[in-house]
This record gives sequence, C-alpha cells and structure tokens, in this order.
Amino acid sequence: MKLLMIEDNKSVSEMMQMFFKKEDWDAHFAYDGIQAVKMFKETPNDWDMITLDLNLPGMDGMQASAEIRKLSPTVPIIMLTARDSESDQVLGLEMGADDYVTKPFSPITLIARIKALDRRAKLGSSKSTAENTAVAVSEPEEADEDSRFEVTTDNFRLNSKTREAYLNGKQIRDLTPKEFDLLKTLATKPRQVFSREQLLQLVWDYEYYGDERTVDAHIKKLRQKIEKVGPQIIQTVWGVGYKFDDTGADK
Repeated sequence: MKLLMIEDNKSVSEMMQMFFKKEDWDAHFAYDGIQAVKMFKETPNDWDMITLDLNLPGMDGMQASAEIRKLSPTVPIIMLTARDSESDQVLGLEMGADDYVTKPFSPITLIARIKALDRRAKLGSSKSTAENTAVAVSEPEEADEDSRFEVTTDNFRLNSKTREAYLNGKQIRDLTPKEFDLLKTLATKPRQVFSREQLLQLVWDYEYYGDERTVDAHIKKLRQKIEKVGPQIIQTVWGVGYKFDDTGADK
C-alpha cells in the first residue's frame, strides 16, 4: 500500500511511521496542506490511501480534501481530527472523506481503519486492462451484457468487480469506496428499509459506536451523484432509515 499521511505534528507522524513500517506499507508524509496537495498532484493515480489531519497550516484539511477529490474522486481518505464538533466531522465527510478518527487515537485503531477501508476499496480491483476497455466501450443495455451485472432491475445495473453502477444506462460516476458499498447494500435488496445502525454494521467493517451521522453524510453525497444522471433512487423512510427504490425511475 502506498499511503500519504498529512499531519503537521511530527511526533504523531514519527510514531505512525513505525507502525506503517511493520505493515510493510510505503508511507509518505506531508506536514501542511499545500505540500500535501502538491505531492498528490505529482502522481494522483499512485496513491492507495490518504490520512488527513483536519487542522493544518497553509491549507486546512477541508480545503486539502476538496483539492485531492478534484484530482481523484475515489482515493480513500481518512480524516484525523482533534475537534469534537459534530458539524466539523460531518462537514469533513461531506467534503470527501470516507471515514474519520478522532484524536487522540490508538495507532492500532488507525491501522485497523486503514485496513478496513483498503479492503473495501480493492474489491474487484484486479480486473484486467482488457476488461476495462470492454466496459468503457459497451453499453449496459445490451442483452448479452446483462450477465456481468450482479444487481439488475428495469432501470439500474451494478457490477462489483468493475465497481460500476448505471441508472437508465448512464453511469453514476466518481463514487468513493464507501458510497459504492452503500449503494450496493441498498440496491441488493430493493425497497427493504435499512436502519442507520444496520448500514453501519453492513458497510463499515468496525463499530462506529452509534455514530449514525456518518451514514447521513455519505447518503447525502451519494444522492448528489445519482441526481447527476437521473431521478433519486435512495429514499428516506422517516424515523427508520433508508431504502433503494427505482420504481418509476425511467419517467
């Protein structure tokens, strides 16, 4: 794993470097937001994971996250924050982070979060260049193409191996790993209502200790990307949770 840790506290970076080395990860460090964005911009497709401190000199974590997301909509980002404010944490998720860890944190906890997010992000990433080319030039509506989609309805297609989702033949683009997994979980059982707690257990590989606003922040971003290609298919069931329902999405 090639990892970029953006952290202005050098003591924290030095501590984590030892743990990253034990995992045999290729870890790189940036100590302010401007340096981090510059490093990422040089090779945006080479990074497997970003850990990002919220409080940074030069350019804060929110701005850095937004700039990184412009360069790579899908690279996994874990935000590190010493702030206790719910609004800061939710804003960080809305700005593109996939997860957050509150300081002070246990190095073992951060390692576990990184592994969990990386495991999700790499599902289906072993597809060949030939498969990529075939997917790029093919239209999902073709009858002989349906077999490659594990989730299919009249209006929706999803393929976990290629990490692609289509609504009415149009690709829902730039889904982060967590957004894709969230969409897949809901779409696998259309019209079934999932509580926030259930989604936390199914989509995230570790306990969030009831931090249900994480689900709401990801749902908000997922809906924005869905609405770029068609009508909304993620429905809120007030007082309960969320469900996938593409009935009438072709109208």
